[in-house]
Amino acid sequence: MLVLLFILVVALIGFGFLNSVWWVAAAVLLFGLGHYGRGGSGRRGHGDDADYRDYRDYRDQQDRWDRRYSRQHRSRWNRQDRRDHDHRR
Repeated sequence: MLVLLFILVVALIGFGFLNSVWWVAAAVLLFGLGHYGRGGSGRRGHGDDADYRDYRDYRDQQDRWDRRYSRQHRSRWNRQDRRDHDHRR
């Protein structure tokens, strides 16, 4: 893939001797490859970041833990609330 892009850039530079618009096209292609290839403002590399993936895994694990814990102990909490409410009277 990279070889094909290199050949395309060389061809555009060659055509630039016929019409300078091709040089502009080659420059735009090189800029686009450089900018988006290193994770510029494009969204391509955002989800692949290792720190973000670790954060997402931690967040998912925490959500699962919260759901399980609240489900297992909800009835016990309700019983304690009723007892506390009964003792206050």
